[in-house]
Amino acid sequence: MPQLKFQDFPPQLIWLALVFIGLYLLMSRWLVPSIGSVLDARSGRISGDLAEAKRLKDETAQAISDYEKALSDARSKAGVMAQGERDRLKAEIDAERAKVESQLSGRIAHAEEQIKAAKDTAMGQVHGIAGDTVEALVQELLGIKIEKHEALAAVAAHAAK
Repeated sequence: MPQLKFQDFPPQLIWLALVFIGLYLLMSRWLVPSIGSVLDARSGRISGDLAEAKRLKDETAQAISDYEKALSDARSKAGVMAQGERDRLKAEIDAERAKVESQLSGRIAHAEEQIKAAKDTAMGQVHGIAGDTVEALVQELLGIKIEKHEALAAVAAHAAK
């Protein structure tokens, strides 16, 4: 093996030094700066992305806050509108109820008047019917014929007691 021959060591050391110095210069002048610029660009991009993410997060939080406030305002407005509508409908129902109750009370009063008139008519006819009945009973039971005015007088005298 040529690497292990002592007389071949000095040229190998010279080539080692030349290759090492060449690679060192190549890396220090070209490769390391390009890697550094890539790392700097990447760091800048990450910082920018983090800043953008923070800005978007803040915007989202603000949007959520605005949404919740708008939703709360809408709910309270809807509650006020619903209460107003309930009050309006209640007033309409109360007005309609009062109207119907007044109509019913008028009808009831009219019906009571008709009942009273019918009762008075019936009570007026009761005396006549009672007189006819007394006249027929006296005729049937006693065999005596009495006049209608006598039977009515007897019914009136008995009703007065």
